[in-house]
Amino acid sequence: MTATLPPRWFVRSAWVAHKALLRVSRDRVGLSTPTPGGKFGFLRLHTVGRRSGRPRAVVLGYIEDGDRLVTLAMNGWDPADPAWWHNLKAHPEATVDLAGGSFRPVTAHEATGAERERLWAALHDYTGYGDLDAFAARRGRETAVVVLSPAPSRP
Repeated sequence: MTATLPPRWFVRSAWVAHKALLRVSRDRVGLSTPTPGGKFGFLRLHTVGRRSGRPRAVVLGYIEDGDRLVTLAMNGWDPADPAWWHNLKAHPEATVDLAGGSFRPVTAHEATGAERERLWAALHDYTGYGDLDAFAARRGRETAVVVLSPAPSRP
């Protein structure tokens, strides 16, 4: 059986609506903490545009791995990588807004090898991604597993 994805316009519309909900509720509704064995959480990632140098923000689903946050550079399962991932590759320092009004500086890297395999398996423990392997296969290439680690303290 082939995994069925909603149309791309629907996926993009859902994310636009989610961002609008955050704005209208002044962040009281829309960000959440992941529940192991349950739903993934939602965070807002702030990056710097790789070409423009302007601030950018996007809402992403994530899970936790200790004090690290893990997300997928999936772009609604489109073959192209999302702009935020290109921005992080150019400027890995970013900040995230989390549920409850907290925020933290992070540094991004792509999980590879055994780390990627372990985190990919961990993503299967959360609902909301659907048939993760089938959707990822439709991209035609490997989906980056992005790790957002706490940024080192600055003196």
